Amino acid sequence: MRPATAIPAAGLALALSLALSTMVAAAEGEAQRIISLGGSVTEIAVALGAGDRLVARDTTSNHPPDVLALPDVGYLRALSPEGVLSLDPDLILAETGAGPAEAVDVLKAAGIPFVSIPGSPTPAGIAEKIRAVGAALGAGDRAEALAATVEAGLRAAEARAAEVAVPRRVLFVLSVQGGRVMAGGEGSSAEAIIRLAGGTNAATEFTGYGQMADEALLTAAPDVILMMETEGDRMISDAQVLSHPALAETPAAKAGALLRMDGMLLLGFGPRTPEAALQLHGLLYPAGG
Repeated sequence: MRPATAIPAAGLALALSLALSTMVAAAEGEAQRIISLGGSVTEIAVALGAGDRLVARDTTSNHPPDVLALPDVGYLRALSPEGVLSLDPDLILAETGAGPAEAVDVLKAAGIPFVSIPGSPTPAGIAEKIRAVGAALGAGDRAEALAATVEAGLRAAEARAAEVAVPRRVLFVLSVQGGRVMAGGEGSSAEAIIRLAGGTNAATEFTGYGQMADEALLTAAPDVILMMETEGDRMISDAQVLSHPALAETPAAKAGALLRMDGMLLLGFGPRTPEAALQLHGLLYPAGG
């Protein structure tokens, strides 16, 4: 019986068959057939003028809207090497965390340059991400200019946040399924954008994203509940969220304070993060901080 982590022989064969042509193409100059994995990486690549060289993207890459016309190779952390290789890329840009590891190994075995882009949800991390993408694309000067613009926007966001007299307690809710609330804790990208917007994260008893017990939700006592916008069958209404047995007893639910923002804008930590911080600040403090 084949182990669950084994890669199909067809994938290895395709990888080997493409290896020579890919290495030759890479040696001839800058990459012309780029696959971008990770929404913020795709945004940066387009912002740096490489949009016309993208031949595919992952499911999280939805901005700018033009990239939606590109083939979708699947979710960032559940890639199929055969699907990626069939598009004959000569460069793959991937956010940290792309996988599974076995799929990444097959892609690297094909001789395709595979560049892992760092993704720390901090102002410094965004600048590092931009410069890393720029280096991979041979667009260092453009990357420096973009990084400088984004850094200026982030400094403005930090200054605006520092002026908030009474920060609102914000609970980022990733999902509510089967009555279980999944929220953003310490060190999460949700906490980072809440702080940039001048709020305080209400979930501090765990790191990253995790499930919160009813008692913890009551203790968190958020002033505001923040969620991503979703569509179709995955959409849970505001009324359903606010009527959750534990959330309903929080100050946020009693005030009907539930905010939604585009998920990639909110949590992507790419070039639009200053815009995201400004938008969230305005939602949290409509009358000013």
